[in-house]
This record gives sequence, C-alpha cells and structure tokens, in this order.
Amino acid sequence: MTDIKRTTIVLFSGDYDKAMAAYIIANGAAAYDHEVTIFHTFWGLNALRKDEDIQVKKSFMEKMFGKMMPRGAEKMGLSKMNFAGFGPKMIKDVMKKHNAIPLINLIEMAQEQNVKLVACTMTMDLLGLQQNELLDNIEFAGVAAYLADAEEGNVNLFI
Repeated sequence: MTDIKRTTIVLFSGDYDKAMAAYIIANGAAAYDHEVTIFHTFWGLNALRKDEDIQVKKSFMEKMFGKMMPRGAEKMGLSKMNFAGFGPKMIKDVMKKHNAIPLINLIEMAQEQNVKLVACTMTMDLLGLQQNELLDNIEFAGVAAYLADAEEGNVNLFI
C-alpha cells in the first residue's frame, strides 16, 4: 500500500501572478499523484468568479464589493508593476510569446486533474458573493474543512 501525498494551498491573494503560481504548483503536484486542495479565501476568490455579470439580489455594500473586485481570473491585476491595468496585458503578451499557459487554462487544467477547488463560505458571506457567481464544479466550505485537509497535508502553502 502506498501513502497518499496531499498538498493544500490557501489562495488569499487576488493577484494574477500569485494565483498563477498557486495553480502551477497545484497542477504540478496533481501530476505527481498528490491529492490537491486549493482553498480560496478573501481576494483569492476572484480567481473563481465567473467573468459574466450574474444577476443576484444583493445589499448596497455587497454590490459595492462586487463592483470593486475583478470579475474572473483574466481581470486580476499583478502584485508588482500593475501600471493601472497595463501590466497584466504586458505579462500576458510575454506569456503568449513563451507559450506559457494563461491562468484561466491553469484553472481548467486543475479541474481536469481533480484538484479540489474550495471557496471559503465565510469570506463569501463577508464579500456578498453567491455560489452561482462562481465557477461550476467547485466546493464550498469553511476553515474547518480546510484545516482537516491541511492536517493530512505533506505540503501546505499560503499564497
């Protein structure tokens, strides 16, 4: 019997480059037969947002959060050199020239490799995000579920 290796990642950041790093690590670990969980909390939830406008009933503050946060992985800014939104365009052009996989495709690849994508329900409540505003085929859980996964983890990362 072989031991199952587990990798857990907390994706707290809403920065495109940091989310890419999280998904590159997740996909690499999954390729090495790790059970992988990415727990998206706070600004990391933006990687799971659908890019289209989903009509849902929200309070004024929830609407404000929704308008201030990027809608989907491709709208996320960079951690450094964002340059009022021009930085992400530059890095995506460089990535294309070097055949690097864009974040949205890394997310799809993770789902194909059965990486468990979890949205933090407490943060969803705080930010006014609803389940139908996020990608399909993800899980919804609180910190206790993440801790249960992390407790068994061989690799635990916070990004």
